[in-house]
Amino acid sequence: MNDAAQQNPGTADGDDGSVSRRSVLRTTASVAGAGLGLGTLGTGAAAAAESDAAGGAAGGAPGEDLAAATPPRRGPTMAGVPFERRSTVRVGIIGLGNRGGSMIDLFLALSGVQVVALCDPVKAKTESAAAKVVKAGQPAPAVYTNGEDDYENLCKRGDVDFVYVATPWDFHFAMAKTAMLNGKHVGVECPIAMRLDELWALVDLSERTRRHCMQLENCCYGKNEMRVLRMAHAGRFGDLLHGAGAYNHDLRGLMFDPDYYEGPWRRLWHTRLRGDLYPNHGFGPVSNYMDINRGDRAVSISSFGTPALGLAEYRKAHMPPGDPSWKETYIESDRTISLVQTAKGRVIRLEHDVSTPHPYSRINSLGGTKGVFEDYPERIYLEPDHTNDQWGDFASYAEWDHWLWKEHSNPPGGHGGMDYIMVFRLMQCMQLGLVPDFDVYDAATWTAPVPLSHASIRAKGAPQQIPDFTRGEWSKSRSGVDSAKPAA
Repeated sequence: MNDAAQQNPGTADGDDGSVSRRSVLRTTASVAGAGLGLGTLGTGAAAAAESDAAGGAAGGAPGEDLAAATPPRRGPTMAGVPFERRSTVRVGIIGLGNRGGSMIDLFLALSGVQVVALCDPVKAKTESAAAKVVKAGQPAPAVYTNGEDDYENLCKRGDVDFVYVATPWDFHFAMAKTAMLNGKHVGVECPIAMRLDELWALVDLSERTRRHCMQLENCCYGKNEMRVLRMAHAGRFGDLLHGAGAYNHDLRGLMFDPDYYEGPWRRLWHTRLRGDLYPNHGFGPVSNYMDINRGDRAVSISSFGTPALGLAEYRKAHMPPGDPSWKETYIESDRTISLVQTAKGRVIRLEHDVSTPHPYSRINSLGGTKGVFEDYPERIYLEPDHTNDQWGDFASYAEWDHWLWKEHSNPPGGHGGMDYIMVFRLMQCMQLGLVPDFDVYDAATWTAPVPLSHASIRAKGAPQQIPDFTRGEWSKSRSGVDSAKPAA
């Protein structure tokens, strides 16, 4: 990726760059207590979260057995449910900061896609995005800039088919919920929510409203990831045994930059949780390799975290006395390492580190009985192709590229083109009435390490059960990102 820090930035806080009081209160409530929504799932927590966007503190102790915590299904499964076919997809965008302000270009680059509404409380950002829409030859979009709740009015519009959310994490759950309650399909930047009961609430809402709620994980559409995916499904790695993924990206300078993020929202999460704040980039692709929720499932997670030293040391070296950051106490582990066990006995290693100096890496590794792939740098070792313990050239396996990358060999946009591939494929699925490549169950599974890794670290590495968000559907084989090219 060119700059993976832009996966989530948006603007949903005050125009002066400070975090709004309501945002702080919502976040404080959502992380109060050790359980992070772990303890009340069997007694209506999902329903409570659905009715309360703020997500009040839920009790429960880290390490509590959640085996019996699956709430009853609120509607038929959304696994395998296609979109309604439509010739034009009408899009509303919430959050027009670093991420949303760049992603709008990709929506505008696609035929059969119309951006009809924009929302951001920072008026200058909304005006700039609206000018892009007009320049692209589309009608001027409706704009919503009247405070941080104006997104609700965007979601109420009758001419929006899909809502794209690119705001700070604090708002993701409430915005996804509001979109579905107003009959809209919704795609959210990572992570989709910060609490376990919120994840259940989104699953229930998706099933009840029959609207898709998707984690827009762009790394699933990386060229290397999609090539490895196809090779894995073709058996080139043999029986799969282990994989690894990460978000190891030095963000210290950006998190202390008052002009990069709209307020210190991302840095403040380091004062609240100790676990993996951003598992999706690593977990999503490896889950695809192993058909998680499509024949296997993630069962448990054990996490361990280092001391939290990096941000405080950076602040001491770079921030002047009196800077508001000096009032912050950081607890987020500088590096979190988690081990996920699957129903088939496979092991997935996840890492998160944005607070120490190191080169960027998502690790992106997969191993099986016939060999292994490792990224950063990319290299491969497969039998019988390779011998003498010498890595092979991954470029020689270009024949395994996914049809999306063969069809779009030089895609526009950031992050090496994966953003464009993701948006193109999502809009294609909506236009043709296809089943999306991933769904609300994937979103919940890929995000579950956020609260569960925190709970495991507090419990000195004790395994935490990952809920079966599919309620048993995981055992059925079905398609995902390794999709067939649609007929013309």
